[in-house]
Amino acid sequence: MSPFEPIGGSTTAENIEDTNNGRMPSFEDDGSGRTPYTSDEMMTVAASRMLGDGTVCFVGIGLPSAAANLARATHAPNLVLIYESGTIGAKPTRLPLSIGDGELAETADVVVSVPEIFNYWLQGGHIDVGFLSAAQIDRFANLNSTVIGPYEEPHVRLPGAGGAPEIAASCREVVIIIRQSRRTFVEQLDFITSVGHGSGPGSRERLGFIGKGPVRVITDLGLLRPHPETFELELTHLHPGVSVEEVQEATGWRLVVSPDLEISEPPTSDELAVLHRLESTQGSL
Repeated sequence: MSPFEPIGGSTTAENIEDTNNGRMPSFEDDGSGRTPYTSDEMMTVAASRMLGDGTVCFVGIGLPSAAANLARATHAPNLVLIYESGTIGAKPTRLPLSIGDGELAETADVVVSVPEIFNYWLQGGHIDVGFLSAAQIDRFANLNSTVIGPYEEPHVRLPGAGGAPEIAASCREVVIIIRQSRRTFVEQLDFITSVGHGSGPGSRERLGFIGKGPVRVITDLGLLRPHPETFELELTHLHPGVSVEEVQEATGWRLVVSPDLEISEPPTSDELAVLHRLESTQGSL
C-alpha cells in the first residue's frame, strides 16, 4: 500500500484494530473451519485474482507487490512483473522491500533505465495493468496523492505524484487499492494528482489518454467498478461480513450499489498459505 494513504479513520471498520499492524480482524474468524484472514489479506487476494496468466503488470511496493507475487505463485506463473526501477520480468522469491531491492534486478529478465520504463513501456501502451493507491479518491476514481487541504497552505503535504499520473493515463487498465473511509472516499478531492475518469464520460478521450483508466477499486470493505455508462464508481461486491450500510457510512457521497451485488469469495487456505510464506521471507537474505 502506498505510504501516504491515511490509515485509521473515525468510522466503521477503520477504527477496529487488532495486534497485526493495526489491521482489521477477519469476519471469517467465526469457528467455521476457514483459515482466519485480515482485511489486508482480503484486499491482496482480491487484487491477485484480477491478474491473468501472461499479463504485463506495473507493480508498486506493498499490497500491490504482494498481490502480484501471490498471483505469480498460484494461478498466473507467466505474469510479467515490471517495477519502476527498471526491472522487467522480475521473479522475486520474497517480497521486495523497495523498488530498489537487489532481488528484483537479480531475478529480472532484463533491467532497463527508468526513462525507458516510462517513455517506451508505459507511455507506449505496453503495460496491461497498473496498480495505484492514494490519500483520496472521488466518485470518478480520480486520485489525490499531493496535499490534504489547500495546495498553497496544506494541512498535510504528501509525497506527490511520482509515476502515478503516467500509470493512470497509459496503462491499458488500472486497479486501485485503498482502504475505505470518509477520509479517503471524498466528495471533492483537495488536489487531482492522477485522473481516473475525470468528470465522467468522454473525459479521458478529451485528454488524449490511451488507457481505459481505473477498471476496479479494491477496498477493505468491498469491490467497486466504474458504471459502464456514467463511469461513477458502483459497489459490486461486499467482503464477507460487511453490509451495504457500512460501506455507505465509509463513503463521502451517495454510493451507487449494483442491482447484482455479490459477496466476495474469501481467501482460500492455499492462497493464504502462499501469501504468509511470501510475507515471512520479506526482506530476508
